[in-house]
Parts: sequence; C-alpha cells; structure tokens
Amino acid sequence: MRWNTPLSEEHATLLLDRLDASHGRTWLDLGCGWGELLVRAVSAGPADATGRGVDLDERLLERGRSQAVEGGLADRVTFDAGSAAEVETGADRVLCIGSSHTLGGTRQMLYTLRDRVSPGGRVLVGDACWERPPNAEALEIFGDEVLSLVEVVEHARLAGWRVLHLSTADQREWDDFESTWRAARQEWLLAKPHHDDAAGVRDQLDTQLRDYVGSYRGVLGFAYLVLAR
Repeated sequence: MRWNTPLSEEHATLLLDRLDASHGRTWLDLGCGWGELLVRAVSAGPADATGRGVDLDERLLERGRSQAVEGGLADRVTFDAGSAAEVETGADRVLCIGSSHTLGGTRQMLYTLRDRVSPGGRVLVGDACWERPPNAEALEIFGDEVLSLVEVVEHARLAGWRVLHLSTADQREWDDFESTWRAARQEWLLAKPHHDDAAGVRDQLDTQLRDYVGSYRGVLGFAYLVLAR
C-alpha cells in the first residue's frame, strides 16, 4: 500500500498543491503511519523544510524512516513513537489523515488542531464521513461517531476554520484502497491454500469483502479538507 487511506496519486498531488507545500517549512503529521505524504510534502518544499511524524505503531514508523533515508531526507524528516494527543509543538503545515480518533473524534480534532498550526499556516484533515444515510450494518461496523459531510464542514466553521479546499475520495480510490488492504493476504492464500491457517484467513477476507460491498460501499465516504484560520 502506498498510503493507508483512499487516495490516488493525482489526488495527493492536488492536496499538496492546495496546502501550498512549496512554501511549507515545518510539517507535522499526527497519526502518520509510515508518512508517505509527509515525506513527499517535505521534498516538495524549500531546501530547509523539515517534518515530524508521530504514531504509536513502531513497525510503520520504521518503514517511514527507511523511506526518508531512501529519499535523501533522513536529516530532515523524523518519525517519533507517541500519541498524537500528547504532541504540544506545532508547525506551519499539519497533516491529520484518518487519525481523528486519536484526538477525541472529528469535532474535538478540529479544535485541537488550532493549537498545532502556526499563524498563517494550513492543515490537511482527512476524515471518514457518511456520503449517504448509513444502514444498520454500516452503523454496526463504524459506530455512530461518524459525521455526514455537511456536519464535518459545519463543525470546521464552528471551530473557526476557513475551508480552502474540499474534495472526497471517489469510488475508484475506495475500491483500490479496499482491494490493496486485502491484497497481501489474498496472495498468501492463493500460494498456501492448504495451510493450517488458510480457512481462517479465507473466512476473514470473505467477511471483509462482503461487508464492504454489501454494507458501506458508496455509503461511507472520506473527505479531505485544507483548512486555515
């Protein structure tokens, strides 16, 4: 997987452009995973641009460090193990994609991020939202904390943000994300159909695909907002 979110290369380029990445000197990625977008953002900025990614998963952080080294950015991009909620330092560009749960949910995230971005800076938020009223199955999977897109935008306004850019993941991005998320296990199952664990892996994959196609494909969306104050 290139990134753990429904996002195409073209869409990522658009978001970095709307973030005015070429003028971002300090970057902070909260819940960064392996920080693919963070590394690209720093690379697209001034020669002295720096970035910091924070996540609890050391395995993903190590992948991020390796990517920074491969990109010649080992001295400019750091990856730290820790909770996004405990980060107190800010930056002039902040990323928080798929990590609203680490900051208390969508509403609280929008307020917390106000203290993480420098004056005149920009924030990229990526968050799940309902594109259509959820069915009972989708609610059971994702809970009732997910907001509609209208509610996300309204809460951003109430938190004092101006929405400089809004776009949502399209169906191809979602389908590719869901397929790629299962791909390694699918390949393993094809290669080892008689393994002792094969039946369990097969059932898990079939359930996940059935949930996606039958419960939340076209219902759960993902919004990207570039915000400023």
